[in-house]
Amino acid sequence: MRWPNWWFCGKWDSAANESFLSGFRRFAFVDQEGPDAAAVPIAAITALQGLRDHGRIQPGQKVLLDGASGGVGTFAIQIAKSFGAEVTAVCSTRNVDTARSLGADHVLDYTQEDFRKSAQHYDLIVGVNAHHSIFDYLRALRPDGTYVAVGGGLPQIFQTMLLAPFLSRIGNKKACFFVANINHKDLVFLKELIEAGKVVSVIDRRYPLSQAADAIRYLEKGHAQGKIVLTVSPNNGA
Repeated sequence: MRWPNWWFCGKWDSAANESFLSGFRRFAFVDQEGPDAAAVPIAAITALQGLRDHGRIQPGQKVLLDGASGGVGTFAIQIAKSFGAEVTAVCSTRNVDTARSLGADHVLDYTQEDFRKSAQHYDLIVGVNAHHSIFDYLRALRPDGTYVAVGGGLPQIFQTMLLAPFLSRIGNKKACFFVANINHKDLVFLKELIEAGKVVSVIDRRYPLSQAADAIRYLEKGHAQGKIVLTVSPNNGA
């Protein structure tokens, strides 16, 4: 069985497969013919579940994606648009054109604009790379809006994990943090979006497996645009 099909179809034959993948959340191991396919599963499922399952996205809603240029963020823009939402992407200057090319209706360069100081309010905010307080995100929501934390700084993640359940009970605004559940059904859903041309993989760099350390060093700089792919040789794994 070719690896791209294995990744697309999500045929997890054992718990070990899922454990292996969860250890490489930011990388995709592929054969040399399928990097675009293999870059999809974990990042795209995280975006999908954050928007659909936890954010309960609806057509016509105003959605803010904070951290829209990485692996999850680039998929989140496209998936949110496929649900008919009006998408505002927050990213750095060098990623503005990429966010627009993926379909974002509005792009905020965080070096120039701060969504927290805007009069705009959103139905759904997804903190893909959240570096603000949970209270900042809640203030930017409409009265019945939802904030979903996906990633970001550890203080912000811990704050959301601790406070979101309580804050969601005392008001109309909802907040949560979640970890993606990799499953076959959602992989098939994403496969259909890809085949329909609604979602594409954004790959920043490709490294042979022998240069995995270089890939990790680049990733740790925090400036990856989309996914980083490790390519496995079919002959020697190098």
